[in-house]
Formats: sequence, C-alpha cells, structure tokens
Amino acid sequence: MSFFEKVFRFGLIAIGLILEAIIVRNLFLFFTAHFVWIEIVLRLLSMIVVINIINNSRHLSADMLWILLIILFPIPGTALFLLLGANLITSKTFRELIKSTADSKKYYVQDETVLKELVDKAPQMKGDFHYLSKTEGYPIYRNSDFDYYPLGDIGYPVMLEEMKKAKKFIFLEYFTIEKGNLWEGMHTILKEKVAQGLDVRVMYDDMGTIHSLPTSYANMLESEGIKCVRYNKINPFLGAVMNHRDHRKIMVIDGTVAFSGGMNLADEYINQKMVFGHWKDNVIRVKGEAVWSYTVLFLTNWNAIRKTDDDYTVFKLDSVTQHLDGYISPYGETPFDGENTGQNVYMNILNRANEYVYICTPYLIIDTELENALILAAKRGVDVRIITPGIPDKKIVWNIT
Repeated sequence: MSFFEKVFRFGLIAIGLILEAIIVRNLFLFFTAHFVWIEIVLRLLSMIVVINIINNSRHLSADMLWILLIILFPIPGTALFLLLGANLITSKTFRELIKSTADSKKYYVQDETVLKELVDKAPQMKGDFHYLSKTEGYPIYRNSDFDYYPLGDIGYPVMLEEMKKAKKFIFLEYFTIEKGNLWEGMHTILKEKVAQGLDVRVMYDDMGTIHSLPTSYANMLESEGIKCVRYNKINPFLGAVMNHRDHRKIMVIDGTVAFSGGMNLADEYINQKMVFGHWKDNVIRVKGEAVWSYTVLFLTNWNAIRKTDDDYTVFKLDSVTQHLDGYISPYGETPFDGENTGQNVYMNILNRANEYVYICTPYLIIDTELENALILAAKRGVDVRIITPGIPDKKIVWNIT
C-alpha cells in the first residue's frame, strides 16, 4: 500500500468523523436555542438513560465512561449514546452477524458421554465445564490434540507444512495481513491449492489492514481464485458498528487441523522485521474433533458478511481415525449475547486457583472485577505474576497498563 493511499484512507475517515460531529453538534445547538422544551426533554432523557445503563449494566466499570459523559454533558452525551445505540440496531452488518451467530448454534452439539467422563476425571472443574458447554454452548471434545509454539518464528514453519498437506479446503481469518516474507510464503501455497481445486478463503479485518493492504487487495485475491472477505468494511461515518472488529486469528485446514493464538500474518510476528524489539506471540495447533468448533467460528463470520454456505456440516470431518489423549473446548467471544465469555473463563480460573496464576499479555486494561479477582487470589496465597511488554506497540495502552 502506497503512502498516499494510506493518507487518503485515514484522511477520508477523519473528515467524515469531523463532519458528522459538526452536524450533530449544530443540530442540537439549533434545536436547544429555539425550542426550550426540547432541552428540558433531553435533560430528562439523559437522566433516564443513565438510570437505564446502571440498571442493565453487567460490567459497570466498563459503562462508567458513558455515565460520566452523559452527566457532564447531558445533551451531547445523550445524543452520542443514542446515535451509537441506533447504529447497533440499524446496521445491516450487525443484523447479519446476529442472525449468523444464532444460526450457527445448531452446529455446536455436546457429546454428553464426553462431558460426564470429563467431570468424573476432574470434578473440581465441573463448574467450568458447565459454563462453557451448557451456558455458552461451546462443546468440550475428546480425541483432540494440542501443540503450543511459544513464538511465531517456531509456529510459522509448522503452519506452512500443514497448508501444503491440504486436500479439501483452507480457511484463514486474521485481524492483520501485511505483505512480506510471511504472507508471501502462505500466499504462494494458497494459489497452488486453488489451482488444485481446493476451496480457499481469506477473511481479514478492514480496520486491522487499513495501514497494510490497499482496498483493492480483496479483488486481487478473488482474481486468483481465492475467495476473500474484508470484515466490516470501514466507512468515514461515526458508528458503534465500526468499533466491532474481528481480532480472531484462525486457520482451518480440511477440518482436521486448526491454528490459532496471538500471531497475525505479518513479518514482525516472526521477527523478520524488528519494529518494537523482539516480538513474542504464540501459535497453537489443534487436531482432532475440536477442530469442528474452529470451522464453525470461521463460517459464522464469513456467512454473515458473504452468504455462501447453507450447510456447514459438509466441512465436518466424517470420522476420527486416531484417538488422541486430550479434551479441548474452543470458544469465541461475541458482543451479541450479553456475556463476556473470555473474561468469565478467566474469572473462573482466578477464583479457583490455589497455587499460582501466571499471565503473559500484550495489553493489560482490566476492569475492577478482574482487578479485585487478581488481588483476592494473591491474598489467598496464590502466586500471581503478570508479564507485559517493556516496549509498547500501542503507547496509550502501555501508559494505561
């Protein structure tokens, strides 16, 4: 992507946001100046909105910014809240994501024998199993294997080897893709697999690649036979829907192997380009029955943006030919169910910990609930340690941490 294209895209978004803010501000100034009763109604509305947020908040510390904004600036604060809330309802992207997420639930089926077997083996974790399987609907699978690669440098060659073995399909869903040695290695294999007749799909977040890929890149991949989706295309107008980004890092191959973890598809993740010092992000490889959940996670987002598949089971592994010693429950986070699934999983771990909790995270921005859980664990005598980067890639996040 050229420097001028980057400037143009960022400039267009900035101009759109400024214009929208000016229009909203001037409209409210006009109405409040000419119709006193409108100002009174809006101030009453702001009180109702604040009470509603407090009554319905599942995570009050996360909603505190809205409350403070509305209290300090009742009219513009309320207007902004309603503007963003309206986008959540009217956005076609959100409607399709909600529908696709609901439709995909039928593909998550828990084998009750596996659940009972696991509870018998680890009764102290019965609540964790129940939460993921019964409450959130993400099955726990047997006959699944797991490999952990602590660096992208180590995991990347394994990913390439598995891609070369593909016989049916390769699905990629990543927040960031950037041209370079890493992506060229994968791109070459993807083109070879398309030529062999495989179903090859790439989905990347439009905001995550705003600095690294031109807007025409998806069309270029399509011209090569690689199906491509730009997830939640950005536009220059303000809206909460623009803040819903796809941070998943998923690769699914033939329904038999899945990769996930923290690694995006850019050279800095395999330390071939040093931007912020030595980069540490992990890669995990999953084999066996648990790969099915990764397949469904990918197809859920894909079909919300580009309706392609009526029956996901055509991508499901017919039979498991090996019996692997492991239990895995892949799960996804979504803003559509009112549940902070990932945070709740961590809370369950923290509240059950007896000896130690070691956390390595690139971004530490936690609410009071998680903060208190960490402190309470330490007070119980649990050895709590947190590693965060010494060199920031996001300075504001680093300062908050």
